Amino acid sequence: MELQWLIPLLCIAGILGDALNYSIGKTLGPKLLKKEKWFLKPEHLNKTQQFYERWGVKTIVLARFVPIIRTFAPFLAGVGKMNYRQFGTFNVIGAILWVVIFSVAGFWFGNIPVVRKNFTLVILGIIVVSVLPAVFEALRNRNSPAKHLV
Repeated sequence: MELQWLIPLLCIAGILGDALNYSIGKTLGPKLLKKEKWFLKPEHLNKTQQFYERWGVKTIVLARFVPIIRTFAPFLAGVGKMNYRQFGTFNVIGAILWVVIFSVAGFWFGNIPVVRKNFTLVILGIIVVSVLPAVFEALRNRNSPAKHLV
């Protein structure tokens, strides 16, 4: 796909995805938080809540760039009944920034000759680098007691 089509489509998808996540949090969040679910791990919710406390409403923009936090930030904004107009504004800004930065960077990086010639190795490298934060976090927390939100 060409960037002129890809960027607007991904922006729309990002905006709608987080809007849906916000709506789920606002509608079902309190019920879902009563019991620990496999997809709602208390430690992830705690980290997202701490991120909110530190960055406030800017979390909606910044969370797009932080793995795990990005998944739960819109949900917790809904649970916390953040004003939708405020959420929506930061959601649109965050989606546009994230999509433009990573689409343009990917396009530029993907057109470097050595990357094109070794694309399989590059993809494997990206996968390894993407998994490293989770590995480091697991190693860091393996001896600490679990902290629960609820």
